[in-house]
Amino acid sequence: MEIVKNLTLLRLFKYILAVLLGTIILAISSKIKIPFYPVPMTMQTFVVLLIGIGYGWKLGLATISLYLFEGMIGLPVFSGTPEKGVGLVYFTGPTMGYLIGFLVTVFIAGKFNYNSLISSFLKLTFATSFIYILGVLWLGIFIGWDKPIFELGVFPFLLAELLKVSLATLVVNKINRIKKIF
Repeated sequence: MEIVKNLTLLRLFKYILAVLLGTIILAISSKIKIPFYPVPMTMQTFVVLLIGIGYGWKLGLATISLYLFEGMIGLPVFSGTPEKGVGLVYFTGPTMGYLIGFLVTVFIAGKFNYNSLISSFLKLTFATSFIYILGVLWLGIFIGWDKPIFELGVFPFLLAELLKVSLATLVVNKINRIKKIF
């Protein structure tokens, strides 16, 4: 009985450590700006996909939820923080829909099984699309539907997303092999 209790505590510790590590990597990925056309690129959405693939949907949702909570309480984990504000004020700004989309994306990416390159690419593209669907919906509510929402909130990022989804597609099999070890 004591062995089972110790194994359960060890598993819980492993999960907590994985979630904390995931939020740290996600926060770092939001701060690195890579020169790209037409706007600089961060690797946040790439890391969200990797968390979904590597952690699965349950641990992935826990990780993204903690990350969003960290940002809401004022930790400068989001892209553009602290320069553009922190906490709930920043969270409820124009990017809130995209951030909420991280939850849907990690859930979907964590639920899929990845077999071939083409099917993996399509599944990861589908998962990533929810960041933009929710982002555009919120952006339209936030700044008004009379503004060019797609030109502001989607088109500048499409080329970068294509690159990030392609990279995630290329590493999905490696991640699955690593998961089997743990």
